[in-house]
Amino acid sequence: MTISDNQGSTAAAAVQIQPPSRMALPDFLQSVKLKYVKLGYHYLISNLFTFCFVPLIFVTLIHFSQTDIDDLHHVWLHLQYNIIAILTCSAFIVFGLTVFILTRPRPVYLVDFACYRPADRFKAPFCSFMEHSRLTGDFDESSLEFQRKILLRSGLGEETYVPEAMLYIPPRSSMVTARAEAEEVMFGALDSLFQNTNLKPKAIGILVLNCSLFNPTPSLSAMIVNKYKLRGNIKSFNLGGMGCSAGVIAIDLAKDLLQVHRNTYAVVVSTENITQNWYFGNKKSMLIPNCLFRVGGSAVLLSNKSAERRRAKYRLVHVVRTNRAADDKAFRCVYQEQDDAGKTGVSLSKDLMAIAGSALKTNITTLGPLVLPISEQLLFFATLVMRKLFKADVKPYIPDFKLAFDHFCIHAGGRAVIDELEKNLQLLPVHVEASRMTLHRFGNTSSSSIWYELAYIEAKGRMRRGNRLWQIAFGSGFKCNSAVWEALHNVKSSPNGPWEDCIDKYPVEVPLIAQQHIS
Repeated sequence: MTISDNQGSTAAAAVQIQPPSRMALPDFLQSVKLKYVKLGYHYLISNLFTFCFVPLIFVTLIHFSQTDIDDLHHVWLHLQYNIIAILTCSAFIVFGLTVFILTRPRPVYLVDFACYRPADRFKAPFCSFMEHSRLTGDFDESSLEFQRKILLRSGLGEETYVPEAMLYIPPRSSMVTARAEAEEVMFGALDSLFQNTNLKPKAIGILVLNCSLFNPTPSLSAMIVNKYKLRGNIKSFNLGGMGCSAGVIAIDLAKDLLQVHRNTYAVVVSTENITQNWYFGNKKSMLIPNCLFRVGGSAVLLSNKSAERRRAKYRLVHVVRTNRAADDKAFRCVYQEQDDAGKTGVSLSKDLMAIAGSALKTNITTLGPLVLPISEQLLFFATLVMRKLFKADVKPYIPDFKLAFDHFCIHAGGRAVIDELEKNLQLLPVHVEASRMTLHRFGNTSSSSIWYELAYIEAKGRMRRGNRLWQIAFGSGFKCNSAVWEALHNVKSSPNGPWEDCIDKYPVEVPLIAQQHIS
């Protein structure tokens, strides 16, 4: 994945040092920790307005301290003879404040969220996965070996889950079993959410569901309305075919609806269905999803009620969406189709990582000015001017997003995705720990993976008041979407979380398997 045209790890410039003389000064480049100088620079630039404003306040206070009673009386007389001007200015101020209050975006709060945790009997360790694949009789030896290599390099652990229909030989892939999987996941997450929040389903005014590959009639959102007997005037939406980034799209849709509909709740359900979308052919580009995708789902409760701010966990700050579907390669890089034998599956292009990198570059270029401190923006702009205007031979400056965010939830699409973002965004291992551990414990759960990652951060007790979180997801189309949240207080993990009985085991060391050629 490439974020810039000429990008590499930051290296210190070589400095030619002359042999020290008896009167030579110390080499400050060696004696001063430059990271503290950089931190000082960021602090100075970020608080530049404050530093400039303080002297102005000081001068104003001195001026008022020299004002006597006669001066105040003169001002009062002047105002008495300009009552029309005063009333006009007051009317404009009142009108302006009214317009501001009525048109300003309403804050959107994340009250709580829940992730589905399957039963242990649905676990799929590697040996069982491979034996089951062999016994189905659908895969030749080359395809079985290919899947084995993918599993070893995937970053998945031995405790991920598959749907019940996949445990049978032959697998019971039907509309009935696909509905059963959808109900198990959606209702499991929603039951936990309602239990943790003590919210009555009738209070929900907006429902947004996203599931890319399974869209029956009636819709999945209608199944939820029927199950919980939601009210008749609920605003219900069902998003399909939008891939692993659809969770952020659903959040964005709910946010927009909450700007229009006052004093209400919105529930966003993100899931994927595996039962009818398992590939039983031998085309290698279509076998990869079998090895990566696993069962999972999430339910998120949002609200624009000011009263909910006290118990809400987060406030939604920004949503930035990038859509590259106008480009033919990007459009086809994740593509559902039939192989030569008529078997349906999702094909992954060899250009996927390059296309994802291009989409990420566009997304963070838009997001950067919204979240980065002014110091980083000035450094980036100065480097850009030197390269483009003065043709200087300098490396592009990669903004330090660690200064803008405290936590990162990178879609757990696979080990390669996480590795590339860690390298290109210059993140530390702790920043991608939640993504790696989610991939290891639950696999790629599609659009819900970013919520399993947030649940991991909460379970570790790392989310503090004022912390900023960046959720970033990629999906078919091709799309790259970001959501930025701010913690409203020190956040604790909710009961019945997906990590409740295993968080103490993590992080685990995920073994690095040597890169092997896959033909």
